[in-house]
Amino acid sequence: MRTRGRTAGRQLSAGPAAYAVLALFTAGSLLPLLWTAVAASRDNTRLAHTPPPLWFGPHLGRNLGIAWGEARLGLAVLNTVLVAGSVALGTVLFCTVAGFAFAKLRFRFRNALLAAVVGTMMVPPQLSVVPLFMTVARLGWTDQLQTVVLPTLVSAFGVFFMRQYLAEALPTELIEAARMDGASSLRIVRHVVLPVARPAMAVLGMLSFVQAWNDFFWPVIALTQDNPTVQVALTGLGRGYVPDQAVVMAGALLGTLPLLLVLALFGRHIVGGIMRGAVKG
Repeated sequence: MRTRGRTAGRQLSAGPAAYAVLALFTAGSLLPLLWTAVAASRDNTRLAHTPPPLWFGPHLGRNLGIAWGEARLGLAVLNTVLVAGSVALGTVLFCTVAGFAFAKLRFRFRNALLAAVVGTMMVPPQLSVVPLFMTVARLGWTDQLQTVVLPTLVSAFGVFFMRQYLAEALPTELIEAARMDGASSLRIVRHVVLPVARPAMAVLGMLSFVQAWNDFFWPVIALTQDNPTVQVALTGLGRGYVPDQAVVMAGALLGTLPLLLVLALFGRHIVGGIMRGAVKG
């Protein structure tokens, strides 16, 4: 008991072995990005040689310019920001409300509905492509951004994730106190649920943004090169009898940089929110 009491307020320190393992995994994670940058700075002829280049070359700016112009990445990045931002906001809002309902409200068939929602995660997305595209075509939404936004505004994973978080982090007594004060369900969601769920909402929003940014399967079916997202635009760089791999790598690098910027700006806030939620729990 004395040992536990002395170590309760002390910050644990990692040893040299832990730092070595972390450095190894960090280097392994950054290696693909580094290779993409190196390949983007070379020409197609040098990339075909063996061994491949291991350091930067002189053609990075030229390849980036070619990729930006040929793939229309300016329009593609703008479209992807709109799509990923809309999907992230919609997923966070709707999944938080649905998760609160499944976690704290009592209604008939609650468990059956939750099981049905979770069960949809087991259905391959390829099975819904044909009826979804037929619906989009009848609505006249082909090659429009709402085609890739609306089907992904709610995710079964997001509902289950928020349900599990709110079931533990949101005290039932707090909701009952708000009811006794005359608060409506909408006011409870706004003033009680959303502040408590903020750490989980930040995590879900980041995951949804990254997934929407990297989504390829449905956008490449629903959109064309005239109104592309980043992943659809990059498919135009690999066409031709002999694709220029250096330009393809330059386009992939340009498509990755906005995600790295988002993680650099908001990653610390997300981790801090998770830690605050853990301390409160």
